[in-house]
Amino acid sequence: MTWLALTDHDNRRMSLRGLGSDKKDEVLLLDDPATRLTRGTILFETRLSPDGRPQKLFAYKTPYPQMRSLTFQAIPGGGIAMVQVQGDAITHAAIQREDAGRTDVARITYSWDCKMNWARMSLEQPEEHHVTSVYIDNPQPLSVEDIRELMLGRGDHTFAQDMIFAALSDQIEAVGPLPTLLPSTPLATPWGYKPLRDLRRGDTVLTRDTGTVPVLHRVGRTVPARGSFRPIRLRAPYFGLQQDIIVSPEQRLIIDGPEVEYLFSQEAVLVPARHLVNGFAALEETCGPVITYGQLLLPNHDTVLAAGTALESLYIGQIRRDGQKLNSSVLHHLERSLLPEHDRPAHHVLRWYDAIHLARRRAA
Repeated sequence: MTWLALTDHDNRRMSLRGLGSDKKDEVLLLDDPATRLTRGTILFETRLSPDGRPQKLFAYKTPYPQMRSLTFQAIPGGGIAMVQVQGDAITHAAIQREDAGRTDVARITYSWDCKMNWARMSLEQPEEHHVTSVYIDNPQPLSVEDIRELMLGRGDHTFAQDMIFAALSDQIEAVGPLPTLLPSTPLATPWGYKPLRDLRRGDTVLTRDTGTVPVLHRVGRTVPARGSFRPIRLRAPYFGLQQDIIVSPEQRLIIDGPEVEYLFSQEAVLVPARHLVNGFAALEETCGPVITYGQLLLPNHDTVLAAGTALESLYIGQIRRDGQKLNSSVLHHLERSLLPEHDRPAHHVLRWYDAIHLARRRAA
């Protein structure tokens, strides 16, 4: 998979060879306006309001030589509608998030494969493990000219203020559980610290509560380094770190101590890294357009030891029981019978408001 285009409110970029570390030696699409991308993914993040009126979020339209348009629109209740027009062919879909209790960030992933006559639009909320998807027949390809108009803002184009970023890939991108550590992250093993990239199925790692456990799988994914994927640097010696590490905003850390017991009646809790950003102990990391994350899948939802601090390993719940969700995830290439079931997170996961409150108390 290769990310070909990335746009936000500060920058727009596109390369038919791929972006940043995802760049290939040769072009992946011919640089001809009529060349068609018959298989790919549009991924974007936006703020959604459950009470707002319909709002066009991300779109392009061109009338020549025939009407062509693609529109993503927010709909009341916190959902998304998509309409694509290619001449006389019209494709449309709508998806509603199940919990629309507050204004929040949503991640939309629209993937299509015209040769298989299949498309899927998924809605996720960062920090949540639930994915809502709808499947679509008769998707239409995007030409190189369409991609330039959509991603670079040429012609009749919309990129609403509520949009955070949008990216385009030439492959079907995964939804659901995602890796959250850099491949270079040092993880504790019985033989000392080893980089995540060097660990394989059958190796063992040290965990906070269970001791030594085997690695079932190591997964990885390259994603746009924007929005809920923008990396965060956790600085030593905060959080018990022996050296700085870089993680995804969705990576959850174990936080313990008297304050945790007093506030939440728990010995330890899991806190997403995004809520720890304070300008000194944790801060956003400058990076290129894309970034590669990895993570370990363990038999239970244990916390691994990374450079001295305890971090959550990959949590997959009971995804093995749902064939569609499994096939849509980063685990799609793995045999279902070899996957574990994680009944619930190893520790209580703080909601956003509790996590922010705890982080502020710690900072003070």
